Amino acid sequence: MSDYLKTIGRHRRLAILRHLEAIPEYTGNASILQDVLRGLGLTSSRDQIVTELAWLREQGFVSFDPAADFVVVTATARGVDIARGLATHPEIQRPSPKV
Repeated sequence: MSDYLKTIGRHRRLAILRHLEAIPEYTGNASILQDVLRGLGLTSSRDQIVTELAWLREQGFVSFDPAADFVVVTATARGVDIARGLATHPEIQRPSPKV
């Protein structure tokens, strides 16, 4: 995988966590995430989003039922900490400081 694609993946993961952190109950769905990412210039296929969500789930940053027909995802406390910049992970872009 190229450095560019790795960087896009790191940004995509952060964008997902930041979106979930900003909404009530820290819960959203894959379809809305696709629209949110597109609006941020991170156009992503549904497969890419589900793959990122599965990775985030394996790391303990989100939870969802992988067997469900409709993916509803919730950020965990660790995921919210990453979104807020209170914790870091080498495979997720660190958020910029708020000025």
